[in-house]
Amino acid sequence: MSEEILINITPMETRVALVENGVLQEVHIERTQRRGIVGNIYKGKVVRVLPGMQAAFVDIGLERAAFIHASEISEREGAAVEPISALVHDGKALVVQVTKDPIGTKGARLTTHLSVPSRYLVYMPRTPHVGISLKIDEEAERDRLREIVARCVEQEGVEERGGFILRTAAEAAREEDILIDIRYVRRLWQQIQQQMNTAPAPSVLYEDLPLALRTLRDLANPRLEKIRIDSRETFQKVEQFVHELMPGVEDLLEHYPGERPIFDLYGVEDEIQKALERKVMLKSGGYLVIDQTEAMTTIDVNTGAFVGHRNLEETIFKTNLEAATSIARQLRLRNLGGIIIIDFIDMEDEEHRRQVLRTLERQLERDHAKTNIIGITELGLVQMTRKRTRESLEQVLCEPCPCCTGRGIQRTAESVCYEIFREIMREARAYQAGGYMVLASQAVIDRLLDEESGNVADLELFIQRPIKFQVEPMYTQEQYDVVLT
Repeated sequence: MSEEILINITPMETRVALVENGVLQEVHIERTQRRGIVGNIYKGKVVRVLPGMQAAFVDIGLERAAFIHASEISEREGAAVEPISALVHDGKALVVQVTKDPIGTKGARLTTHLSVPSRYLVYMPRTPHVGISLKIDEEAERDRLREIVARCVEQEGVEERGGFILRTAAEAAREEDILIDIRYVRRLWQQIQQQMNTAPAPSVLYEDLPLALRTLRDLANPRLEKIRIDSRETFQKVEQFVHELMPGVEDLLEHYPGERPIFDLYGVEDEIQKALERKVMLKSGGYLVIDQTEAMTTIDVNTGAFVGHRNLEETIFKTNLEAATSIARQLRLRNLGGIIIIDFIDMEDEEHRRQVLRTLERQLERDHAKTNIIGITELGLVQMTRKRTRESLEQVLCEPCPCCTGRGIQRTAESVCYEIFREIMREARAYQAGGYMVLASQAVIDRLLDEESGNVADLELFIQRPIKFQVEPMYTQEQYDVVLT
């Protein structure tokens, strides 16, 4: 199993593709204009203290001053928090971290309780405490992780006060991986500390990594063979980053100078387009239908054109096996999270059901997001969950259709014609008019003048008024207006 990471850089966005054995498995996209500042650490300057609100405004170099509450500065909790005027004064330099992006007219929200994230843990240099994500609920695993952190800290022998929170991703992580992370965050904190003493206020001390570097932090593993980057500038930044913080990855870096776009070369562009479609074709001729809703994602498996060689049960089994492998890939590729319901084709054989479920479990083992197969319901549906790490591919790249407002269907031209007839009847009863003009889409007007022409004539006779028609090219099929003439 070989993996490659492809990084495509343009001024507007960064895109990262994870390719396994030549097949695209994951896509990550970050738009330059939509990069938030949450997690960034700044050396700011207090510009205004508000005793009545127990808060202060801090200039961190943004358009608007950011906001910090006394409880985010104080070491105490609850009612014991000191008054803001005892904690800060105008002109005081303050090292802060952004907890909320600026929204509308409001400035960013800040805290002085700093934290530095890595793949498996978050380092809190000012809090001597080891915590574990509540989503890791097995007590034995929680104990194992606590012991690992204690051993790693002892092994490093750093006399520095500070604590760690183990992230959900740390579940089942190896001791050596956690040790690598502890070294990484401590080196990062040392860099931040050096800047704290020398940097002027306001200035940025630490920015959460841009996508290209964040990907390396989160996706680098022993199976990785190459990291190809199509921008020399980004290549140099990545080179410096791995040299300082991830020395084992240096030999894998490669600058791609080719004329042909790197995503075209590996067929990634086509795969992204396919990942936005509802239907996924299987090699056997079967297919999946994937529907994302607010509450859950549903995946339906169909045999399609595949008829097998021996019997129906064999056909169904083979289609379901292929579907299980394809579903695991689609979940990663589309970054589908939350509750997922899979409707495999019904199988009579208990052993076949077990094998399909086992195939799905095995394929999901390579997923970087945490997955959990809950089991099969009485109706034969497979229930599972996948941890949401960020927006799905569809949410990043798409918006609801303005014609159907995200329903995925629209009323037929016939239904719209009958609505128009009812509207004309309402108008005729309410107002005295010389006649009526119907404005609608081409498809609706065509139907009114053709299949519905007899009904139009009957209506004109009934209301004793003429009805005229006008095509509005910009109208969707469901849009129409009835105007008095």
